[in-house]
Amino acid sequence: MPEWSKAIMDRIQTETHFDGREINCFKNRPANLNAMLAAAIARSPDDEALVSGDTRLTYTAFDREIGLLAGGLKARGITKGDRVALLLGNRVEFITVMMACLRLGAIAVPVNIREGAEELEFILAQCGARIVVHGLSVVDRLPDRSALPALEHLFCVGADTPGSEPFEALAAEAPLTGTEKVDEDDIAVILYTSGTTGKPKGATLSHLNIVHSSMHFEMCMELGASERSLLCVPASHVTGLVATIFTMMQTAGCTVMMETFGAHEFLALTAAEKVTQTLMVPAMYNLFLLRCNVADYDLSHWRIGGYGGAPMPQSTINELSEKLPNLCLINAYGATELTSAVTILPIGYGVERSDSIGIAVPCADIRLVDEKGQDVPDGTHGELWIKGPMTVPGYWNNPDRTQSEFHDGYWKSGDMGSRDAEGFICLHDRRKDMIIRGGYNIYSVEVENALTAHPGVIECAAIGRPDPVLGEKMHVFIHTTDTSLDTDTIRAFVKTKLADYKSPDFVTFEPEPLPRNANGKIVKSILRAKLND
Repeated sequence: MPEWSKAIMDRIQTETHFDGREINCFKNRPANLNAMLAAAIARSPDDEALVSGDTRLTYTAFDREIGLLAGGLKARGITKGDRVALLLGNRVEFITVMMACLRLGAIAVPVNIREGAEELEFILAQCGARIVVHGLSVVDRLPDRSALPALEHLFCVGADTPGSEPFEALAAEAPLTGTEKVDEDDIAVILYTSGTTGKPKGATLSHLNIVHSSMHFEMCMELGASERSLLCVPASHVTGLVATIFTMMQTAGCTVMMETFGAHEFLALTAAEKVTQTLMVPAMYNLFLLRCNVADYDLSHWRIGGYGGAPMPQSTINELSEKLPNLCLINAYGATELTSAVTILPIGYGVERSDSIGIAVPCADIRLVDEKGQDVPDGTHGELWIKGPMTVPGYWNNPDRTQSEFHDGYWKSGDMGSRDAEGFICLHDRRKDMIIRGGYNIYSVEVENALTAHPGVIECAAIGRPDPVLGEKMHVFIHTTDTSLDTDTIRAFVKTKLADYKSPDFVTFEPEPLPRNANGKIVKSILRAKLND
């Protein structure tokens, strides 16, 4: 029966945090994320902390860059609890600004640079960001300053942009060396995740949450000294942020940053930088297998191949095992509200239990419950409810959603699964009406709400359509009498409302109303069957 080592489990004790939750925590842990970084600097001052293109920073140089930016933020009035939004891709400035915020006790708000204009305005207004640091790619989608009363400064990385100050002007002349006193229950990061209401919710990741998730990755993936992880998923996503960036800080390892994923470029960088660990979506593994000859690259250092966000096809697992026999495949399941993974497949089970998302990480308390919230026996389907030091305290300024999605400290995932007698958990149905496209979660109601704003759309329904590379693509059925509507028009319209990856891949126009049940609800199972036919 698989289980984590006794040495790991002996490190756990019960504590009380947040709203009185009793949770299992590691006894010996960094006091907060600033302490985590300080330990890495002391342990490996001359080792590389970050690599991005031609930029290479040792931990000593990394510390200095953070200090200069912290001094600049402080000079502009940023204090403990203030929010600073990061609209940046995978580049060094994302990490240095984020850590500068934490040094001041401020809250970093990483935002996906692919978000649409309306979503950006909502997020920046809802979190009350005082400063926004952005790149060139989002300039045309930045909200009008009048819509953001809390905003005081905009800084642009990469070029001079009207309305924004150059990023270089943010740094102070001398680095700030001290850190603000921070409690581990304080919020470190707000990550916005889409909800069934169509409005993003800001999950509040505390120092305690991120410290524990980083330690879980370190222990469960058996990471040691001199690890090098390739960041090829967005840094603004919980996986990139925690599974790579903070986990490398916890191990005093190096984050190698890849701004845009490409199959050949990924393998070349993995080889050149002697990458040891990755955590990405199955679509990325599929792409390099489809487009590249793996044998052309020296991947001998690549030891851990983590994946999550979507099921990994068995054919992909078999091919990876054949072509990269030294790569240990590890499935991990989590969510933004869980600060990344809460189940991890133990090392050695990648092929044997490829059907499973793994077993609960050491500090996780996972219940499988029925519709009444009662625990179900092993082997019975139930909804996953998760509690632990990695479960966020709630949503930013959203008490209604916090109350509805959390119960007695447990986050109600909405995911249906079962647990066998050995502790392996398998997922059977994903959260209702969610489409996972290349690792990105898309709630169909978001797309449906956006589309119903089009005057030619009478009603619509978005469903997932299996795809061998991305896992799923989106297919939208639209009831309309407007014969001028076409797929390109619909896709362009959605892109004006939502992030580009939420634009439908396929559209079917129906002259008749969509099928509904006796309660008037659209029956998506009929639409899925229509696709299968």
